[in-house]
Amino acid sequence: MDISNIITLLGGIALFLFGMGLMGDGLKKVAGSQMEIILFRLSGTPLKALLLGAGATAVIQSSSATSVMVVGFVNSGMMTTRQALSVIHGALIGTSITGWIICLSYLGESGLASLLSTSTIAAVFAVIGIAMRMIGKKPQQKHMGDILLGFTVLMYGMQSMSGAVSPLKESQEFISLLTTFSHPLVGILVGAVFTAILQSASAAVGILQALSATGAISFSVAYPIILGIAVGASVPVLLSSIGAKVDGRRTAFLYLFVEAVAAVLFAALYYAIDAIVGLGIGGRIMDPFSIAAVNTAFRVATAMVLMPFNRRFIAAAEKLIRISQSEVNENAAFARLDERFLTHPELALEQSRLTVNDMASAAVENFRASAALVKNYSAEGFAAIERRENLVDEFEDKIGTYLVKLNIRELSEKQNENASKFLTTISDFERISDHAMNTAEVAQKMNEKKITFSGDALREIDVLVSAVEEILTLSVEAFENDDLDKAYAVEPLEERIDELCDEMKLHHVSRLQSGICTLDQGFAFNDLITNFERVADHCSNLAVAMIELNRDDFDTHGYILNLKELHAHRFDEYYDKYSEKYKI
Repeated sequence: MDISNIITLLGGIALFLFGMGLMGDGLKKVAGSQMEIILFRLSGTPLKALLLGAGATAVIQSSSATSVMVVGFVNSGMMTTRQALSVIHGALIGTSITGWIICLSYLGESGLASLLSTSTIAAVFAVIGIAMRMIGKKPQQKHMGDILLGFTVLMYGMQSMSGAVSPLKESQEFISLLTTFSHPLVGILVGAVFTAILQSASAAVGILQALSATGAISFSVAYPIILGIAVGASVPVLLSSIGAKVDGRRTAFLYLFVEAVAAVLFAALYYAIDAIVGLGIGGRIMDPFSIAAVNTAFRVATAMVLMPFNRRFIAAAEKLIRISQSEVNENAAFARLDERFLTHPELALEQSRLTVNDMASAAVENFRASAALVKNYSAEGFAAIERRENLVDEFEDKIGTYLVKLNIRELSEKQNENASKFLTTISDFERISDHAMNTAEVAQKMNEKKITFSGDALREIDVLVSAVEEILTLSVEAFENDDLDKAYAVEPLEERIDELCDEMKLHHVSRLQSGICTLDQGFAFNDLITNFERVADHCSNLAVAMIELNRDDFDTHGYILNLKELHAHRFDEYYDKYSEKYKI
């Protein structure tokens, strides 16, 4: 095997890895962008988790990718370690599917498809794939083209690898080297190191299948290498857990632990039985099909035998990896924004949405608490509002940074729309909390200066607070549930709140002129009205952003003018209802 064969082998590996990635991405997109979300939502029982793990990995074409995603789920608190371990068992089965796909590149040689050679099949797939990629108008057609092109590149890669290693069947040095791999420990170590370098169990199995096409690989050589490949596949998952919380690290460790236990168990089982009864299959020559079969059998057996011991595995992981006090005290509010999800945009957006919902809840709670503080001030209440305000500020920073990182990725039109909506709305939620903080500071000054309002002023404030609380509820529910009907009801209420604020200012001027209220009361009263009015304005921004993004237009000013002038979307009906409901 000369230098040209080595270069050809490396080129074949590169084509194989690229084709596998392209095919996996296409399959994932055809399967739907919700696949990752379904994975963590429907993994409630061990059997469901097993099947979902196998299905997701068959689509993604990488058990490591699925397991890294699962580490993120556990790290962000969306999935328990027990659920994750069952998904990992399924992922180990799912990754063996790639071996059977690779077998298709050998059909022509095996006589199963004698009418068409591998080259012809690949060429046909390439022509259909590039036609769908270039002519197809729908995204699904283009993704199908990617699947076919990826499969074509994968097949050519396998052909290149097989051609490059074919001279090895005449090499006595290579055959002698293989005999050392038949030693269980050496074979497992070689398989583990090789897979750790490639960071892909599927690629390692594919290369073993290419070597088996030379006719020089026996069962005694292939079996320990397959066991080692399983252990080596845990390396990318372990690397992904760096910086994760304790449960995330435990999940990554469990991947290695399960694979190591499986390798030791099934190695001991085979060699013990072979030594006692003499199975006589060690010298059997393997081909790509038998390699795929042994790999799948090992993965299925691992799941069947080890799943009943999940609790014990988890208990062992908990003893080995203990939680530190700093992790106990760590704020989990931002755990969902795990960077492992950035490679899965739909999942990252779902996590962003849930985190924005948490931010919205904190902002609304801050307004309600600050409004209550005007009547019943307490230092503890003020401190709580201040803490929530700091939390909301941190929400804006963390979510904004996360979405900017996500926007670097290739997103679909709908995903871009959602990312824009979240980026637009987090600033409004932050400003709502700011005005709540301002309100709390007004209440603090009133308490320090012993300022109280007249009965009429308090009644007017109660009406305004009720209206602002309703518009907050409307806008947040519209955002959280993507409810356009509620979004359309926001602007009429915002109009009524503006009118209430104008009326209250006029009434207060009258009270000042009649001597009922003082200037100090007037300053505090106007400050409160201004902050309440600004909160309503930001609620309007939230609703308008939703509506405009839904219409693929972002002319906020034009929308509001049209809404009022054309009396569209039941504006008059809503306005009349709110005018009747909120009177002073």
